[in-house]
Amino acid sequence: MDDSGRVEGSVSGGCVEADVMSIAKEVMDGAPPCVRSYGGEEVGLWSVGLACGGRLDVFVEAVRSPLSPEGTFPAELLTWITDRRTKGEPLAIGMALDGSRHAVLAGEGALFCPDEEVPSAIVSIMTERVATGEAGAVSPAITPDWFVQLLMPAPRLLIVGAVHIAQVLAAMATNAGYDVTIIDPRTSLATPERFPGVRLVDDWPDDALSAARPDRMTAIVTLTHDSKLDDPALMEALKGPAFYIGALGSRGTQASRLERLREAGVSEESLQRVRGPVGLPIGAVDVEEIAISIMADIVAVRRGAPLAKSISWWSPGQVKA
Repeated sequence: MDDSGRVEGSVSGGCVEADVMSIAKEVMDGAPPCVRSYGGEEVGLWSVGLACGGRLDVFVEAVRSPLSPEGTFPAELLTWITDRRTKGEPLAIGMALDGSRHAVLAGEGALFCPDEEVPSAIVSIMTERVATGEAGAVSPAITPDWFVQLLMPAPRLLIVGAVHIAQVLAAMATNAGYDVTIIDPRTSLATPERFPGVRLVDDWPDDALSAARPDRMTAIVTLTHDSKLDDPALMEALKGPAFYIGALGSRGTQASRLERLREAGVSEESLQRVRGPVGLPIGAVDVEEIAISIMADIVAVRRGAPLAKSISWWSPGQVKA
């Protein structure tokens, strides 16, 4: 929230926003940073709580500026964070809950501490949190308590095949916060007109995937229905740690695809990673529904939802020609 009261983002989707904004105004006016808790024992018609019945702790701190001279979050730290974010680096922000100390750790190990020196135990925890992707409160054997916030790069979706489904899926994934790339050497299909605002790569899929260096925040989907394009792409994708690898096609197509990959030397363990027919089995028929099923499956896998782990039509053990 800025000094004019304009708000960006949300905390709970509406349950506690008014109270959080009221506290934020107090902190910006000079009150010390604070942790506000919601849920738990709150009862009554006018209590501020969570409709879901859970518990939420909100840390409120003001950025030090001419308008908030008593703010405790250093403005130079915010500048450093913004600069690193534009480079796509994962960041861990460590904040003492009394506002006394702050630090930012970039994924490659760079540490910025505008306040007094940060305890080595906190730096170690920040390093661990960047690796695991888990934010949260920290209560080491030192005081005060700390909170580690993560600012991770957007997850990536690499789509092989500039087909109709890809048009819908690319737009859907972009709206979901993914950094989308379309890979297809067929330049008549991979055009800015068909994919406005989306990165287009016209190299052969295996070369493009190798250059993209997929990581554990990357999903890869092949949609060409052409084994000359899909198979090399899948073989390249399986070399890396992408969290999701899916391929379009019927169960018969998937069985044939797995056999070709097997004959090419791909291990059975690696074949288990290829989700095909791609997408959750929701009975999708048209292009838009298929794109929804694919995006839903990607989200389920990324978030570790039980739905993604259950045996479904994509499981190699269930595939029949």
